[in-house]
Order: sequence, then C-alpha cells, then structure tokens
Amino acid sequence: MNRKAILEKTKNFVKLRFKGAEGGHDWHHTKRVLANSIHIAKKENANLFVVQLAALLHDIADSKFYKGDETLGPKIASEFLKEHNVDQLSREHIIKIIENVSFKNSLSNTGKSFNSIELQIVQDADRLDAIGAIGIARAFNYGGFKNRELYNPEITPNLTMSKEEYKKSSAPTINHFYEKLLLLKEKMNTSTGKKLAEKRHDFMLSYLDQFYQEWEGLK
Repeated sequence: MNRKAILEKTKNFVKLRFKGAEGGHDWHHTKRVLANSIHIAKKENANLFVVQLAALLHDIADSKFYKGDETLGPKIASEFLKEHNVDQLSREHIIKIIENVSFKNSLSNTGKSFNSIELQIVQDADRLDAIGAIGIARAFNYGGFKNRELYNPEITPNLTMSKEEYKKSSAPTINHFYEKLLLLKEKMNTSTGKKLAEKRHDFMLSYLDQFYQEWEGLK
C-alpha cells in the first residue's frame, strides 16, 4: 500500500473512531491539527509522512476520556500502523510522538525523554488549536462536558501544578487559561509555530479583558 493510500485509510479510521466524540476533541480538531502540521512542516526539514500520520493519530484515545490511561492511544495507533504495513522505523517514531505530544507531559518532573522535529511540529499544531478563538471555544465546550463552573473568583489558578494535579483538576474553565492556554505561546517549538501563536495569544488576552468587564456588569 502506498503512502497516499495509507493516509486515506488513516483518515477514515480516525473519523470512525471519533464519531460522537466531545466537540473539542473530535475529528474536526484532528483535521485542524493535520492542516497546521502540514503548514508548519513545509517550513521545516521534516518527514512529512510521519508528521501527517502522527497528527492524525495523536488523539486517537485521549487519556482524559479513558480514565487516565495513557497507554491505550499508543497501543491502538501501533496496531493500526502495523496492520497497514507502515515501516517499523516510522511506526516507532509516530508512537513516540503520540506518547510525548500532550501538554501535561511538560509538567512532569522526569524531563523530556524523546525529541524530534516531527514531534515539535505536531506539538505546535496541537497547541495552536488550544489557543485563539477555537481554543476558547474548545475550553468552554470541555468545561461544559465536565460540568465545570465558568469562573469562580474564589478559586485562584494553580500555576505550579504537577502532571497528576493537572490530570485531576476540576477548576473553573477561566482558570484553564492561566494554567495552560496562556502558557502555550512560550512553549512553541518552531519559528512558524511561534509566529502563528502571537495573534491567537493576543486574542485570548482581549477576550479575558472583555469577560471580566462583563462579569462585573460593566459592559
């Protein structure tokens, strides 16, 4: 099977897996991450085939929807890639990307055990979809999915969370801006990712300013 056919098979597989998924972590999220990944990869000396497959499979079984199990996604992706005869080197690379792409892993004290330009690209693409207008919509959609408060002035953001604290957090959605979203601009890996993040970051700051004014009944 040629690479184009494998990519089409992967798209169809992911679409089917995400049928009925939470709106912020569905096929449309994956499609945007794929588009962002391709855009960034064109600016970098990267393996586009690995980037595309990793982008498509990066959220195939997000641990937050599977009782915190971080092994299921890589396992499903590995089985799918093996079944479709993706070469072992590419397969192992893609699995490493899936295992390391998440923001929560940056909160771990164990440090980064794997890195590659392909990981950096997919990570930037995923983080871009977590900020800006889409990022705001996704944050509140997930907050509603988990029945969280929009905002509670008495609950201050935790800016020193560990990975485990982050996974267990049930704080209001506004706190998530300070605990993750507003941190992502400085965590971008590639120069293209950094440039794209600027506008989205500024939009979130403007949104928060408006939010607080309306919260107090000023506008």
